[in-house]
Amino acid sequence: MNLFIILGEAQRALRLNRLRTSLTMLGMIIGVAAVVLMMSIGQGAQSKINESIESMGSNLFIVVPGATSSGGLSFGSGSIKTLTVGDSEAIAELPSVTATAPIISGTAQLNYGTKNWSTGVTGTTPDYFSVGGWSFDSGTLFTAADLRSAARVAVLGSITASSLFGDEEAVGKIIRITNRPFLVVGVLTAKGQSLSGRDQDDNVFIPLTTSERQITGNQFPGSIRYMTVQGASPELMDEAETEIIQLLRQRHRIRDGMENDFTVRNLTAIADVASGAAKIMAIVLGAIASISLLVGGIGIMNIMLVSVTERTREIGIRMAIGANRRAILTQFLLEALMICTFGGLIGVILGITGAWAVSEFADMHIVITLGMVGLAFAFASAIGIFFGFYPARKAALLKPVEALRYE
Repeated sequence: MNLFIILGEAQRALRLNRLRTSLTMLGMIIGVAAVVLMMSIGQGAQSKINESIESMGSNLFIVVPGATSSGGLSFGSGSIKTLTVGDSEAIAELPSVTATAPIISGTAQLNYGTKNWSTGVTGTTPDYFSVGGWSFDSGTLFTAADLRSAARVAVLGSITASSLFGDEEAVGKIIRITNRPFLVVGVLTAKGQSLSGRDQDDNVFIPLTTSERQITGNQFPGSIRYMTVQGASPELMDEAETEIIQLLRQRHRIRDGMENDFTVRNLTAIADVASGAAKIMAIVLGAIASISLLVGGIGIMNIMLVSVTERTREIGIRMAIGANRRAILTQFLLEALMICTFGGLIGVILGITGAWAVSEFADMHIVITLGMVGLAFAFASAIGIFFGFYPARKAALLKPVEALRYE
């Protein structure tokens, strides 16, 4: 008996019991659909975090003022301005550091013609754009000369530019920030949200000196809100962190045993933790969904065992007229495999449809890959073979005489 004849017998047996076949297939459909859906959600979350990590720049530290105490009172982290432009310039000279960018930030109202927009204003230096890995859609950054002269020039984030100008070219236009005229010299390429959820594209960047003297004001001239620091390489990140801490303690005259009045945060390490957490979440989601596949596989085994019992006399007749044990084993394995294959195909379609629905209506980032679909389908087929083997073997081992006597 060749394989095509056995395949035809398997199809005929499944068609004769359509309801039972459909119910058996349902477990596999739900399992595969759940795997595809959960894996696409997990991969989407991981992809979104990876995009945020890449948008931050590479080998980054952020240095913020730390907690301080005065007159017996303790102040929380960042409440006292303990960092200065001089600190930033000194750190930039360290051999393990490529560049630094001191930052003063605030919010302001922007106006262009009849349009207005409230957004964040970041006062910084030209190095900020290289440290953060920014690129430009149009125009360029402000210069060191603009920084020295406290020039009224501005670089716009993509959202800020579109909110004020729409499709109109922004570079070369005059906007007003807190009612002061600024020349737009550049528009940045969109980056999206940071790991903290802040929209990096809704911002306007101006020279640090301009911000200090004309926009945000500064009660302590020369002080900054925080700074970003770029390490020379991934291998030198630990060395750079140690050197930054030692240098700032020396500059701030912090004696041994006293706590730092600043905090150095390794954004690369934080990003790695976030990426690792996203990978774990994707694995956990996939594992949870796979449980439903195992449940579906157990259902297949149970139904196939019932089928073997119901068809014992049929098996005996087939053996009596010449069918060997291999043919019986192959037929029942093919029946289990066909249930899983068709159930897997339907499950893949439902899983992709569900992922699209989640993306559209829940506004979640979803990633569906061919490898993911192939893995779910292959797993479903493996489940069919694994759980179908025992019933198939039981059928093949039946003795023809006992099978013919079965009532």
